[in-house]
Amino acid sequence: MNHQGVSEIFFEESYTVPADQTAKSLFARLPHGSGYAERLIECLATGYLVAVIESICIREMQQHVDAAEVVVGRTIRIDHRGPIPPGSSVRLRGWLERMGERSATFRVQACDTGEVVCEATVTLVAVQRAAIETHIAAKVEALQRVHLHMGMAR
Repeated sequence: MNHQGVSEIFFEESYTVPADQTAKSLFARLPHGSGYAERLIECLATGYLVAVIESICIREMQQHVDAAEVVVGRTIRIDHRGPIPPGSSVRLRGWLERMGERSATFRVQACDTGEVVCEATVTLVAVQRAAIETHIAAKVEALQRVHLHMGMAR
């Protein structure tokens, strides 16, 4: 990880909320949320807001890691303060707040035309791609063994 490059990260950009990223739309796709999705509001779902913020931070940090590394999320703290209707433009500003040996913590603020709608802290870690892929493969293999065992037990 290039610590100098990461230490200089600052971004400011706009994001226009698509109609399919509302709370109503997201929860309608989830088995446990479909029963009450129609009662929800047509505003950006917090889950999508998290994804937008994390994806921007990862994109910025990924530019400063070695080809053998990948950036993954560790911690996200978010204060979703106001509704963001579809079609709204949100201005996202982010900067490095703290850096560790393999990690970086970003502060992000999102504003629409009238208010601060979100403040977040995102901690990302640069890990060796091979190590994380090995870890994932071991979990997939264990899951397959469980499924095989359960199939035999029937």
